[in-house]
Amino acid sequence: MNAPGGSSGGSSGGSTISSVLIANRGEIALRIARACRELGIRTVMVYSTADRDSPALRLADQLVQIGPAAAKRSYLYPPAIIEAALSTGVDAVHPGYGFLSEDADFAEMCEAEGMTFIGPPPPVIASLGDKTQARNLAIGAGLPVLPGSAGTLSNGQAAKDVADGIGYPVIIKAAAGGGGRGMAVVRDPRDFAKAFAETRASAQAVFGDGRVFVEKYVDTARHVEVQVLADLHGNVVSLGERDCSVQRRRQKLIEESPAPGIPAELTARIGEAAVACARAAGYVGAGTFEFLVDAEGGFFFIEANCRIQVEHPVTEMVTGIDLVREQLLIASGRPVSFAGEGVVPRGVSIECRVNTEDPARGFLPTPGRVEEFVPPGGPFTRVDTHGANGVSVSADYDSLLAKVIVWAPDREQAIVRMERALSEFVITGRGMCTTIGFLQEVLAHPLFREAKHHTSLVDEMISLRP
Repeated sequence: MNAPGGSSGGSSGGSTISSVLIANRGEIALRIARACRELGIRTVMVYSTADRDSPALRLADQLVQIGPAAAKRSYLYPPAIIEAALSTGVDAVHPGYGFLSEDADFAEMCEAEGMTFIGPPPPVIASLGDKTQARNLAIGAGLPVLPGSAGTLSNGQAAKDVADGIGYPVIIKAAAGGGGRGMAVVRDPRDFAKAFAETRASAQAVFGDGRVFVEKYVDTARHVEVQVLADLHGNVVSLGERDCSVQRRRQKLIEESPAPGIPAELTARIGEAAVACARAAGYVGAGTFEFLVDAEGGFFFIEANCRIQVEHPVTEMVTGIDLVREQLLIASGRPVSFAGEGVVPRGVSIECRVNTEDPARGFLPTPGRVEEFVPPGGPFTRVDTHGANGVSVSADYDSLLAKVIVWAPDREQAIVRMERALSEFVITGRGMCTTIGFLQEVLAHPLFREAKHHTSLVDEMISLRP
């Protein structure tokens, strides 16, 4: 792939990319490998001993085993990945999502070794990855935020004073948190001290950073995020919004674009806010800026994600733009391919995450060997997966096995198409459960059908179960 030249190293360098190490696994590794193949880019894929039989590995030009099943000794172990990259002579590293995708130190290591990190520059990752810094940056860019503490809080009484001043319910968040972890909702002032201490301890254990802050909690909000692409030439473009309100334990289950039931004027303002925040941060690459929308139509910035998102396919389906391809081109110094032309989304796309979990037991993961795997097909139906007959689902990693994505001219047809697709999906294995049945329940729920759902819908559904 030919691209304009520039200084070497990092997404800020804009150097030509001819080979990429994919520092991830599963369906996103497969997705990146396909985009690279279409661009004529050589791929190196790393894998742990648990993934030696993964179908994703078949698309790589070269394979490097980096460690045992435990993520901390493989996909989360930078020295092994850097060594694999250097030994195979790649130009760039694509981190996918999760694992090291938002680790500023890892991005710096790649740059120090002369390799392009396919993502924003390390200082941008560091500033947006810290929720309090991101909040203050958003305020400086003129974005609305929820009432909360100006910074992190280490004193329990001072934190409670902030919570009392805001009014309950409040949410305690880890400054370094992500992926729905490191959060606790407090509804009663008497519970605050215990929740504060537990959240700090959990944040220290999970993220190695015990700093937390306090923010107002909105019970029945909509979760709306904006997909942004930014290049090295000053172009920052919004590709529209996605609704991610169907969540369990703040982990997304269903995403769709455009956000239903929200006025176009409001989503346009949210998109403009996301672009303004990206510009203020000096963002480069694909990123997502996330907001809560309350019942009164107010919207509030909550966080930014410095990576490709699990739910990126719904944006691809309504815009016709390959986001991973754009990531690779931007990292090579190319401008956003459609900059100046604008983005005109068409129709409606919905994504359902199929996880190997048991909804009847609190979404407990059910790892094991897949005995039968028959994904759905048909018109305007896409399945992103690393699943296949005989594939082992390891307890060491996230339980996501497949993403079913559909497109239709309107939301009613999209829902019907998704119901049809899920009804075709066959996944069996000893002791293995999936979220397919629960997803079908959500799609049939009156609040979802009427586009009146919110972030508490799944919790309410679970509370009504026997």
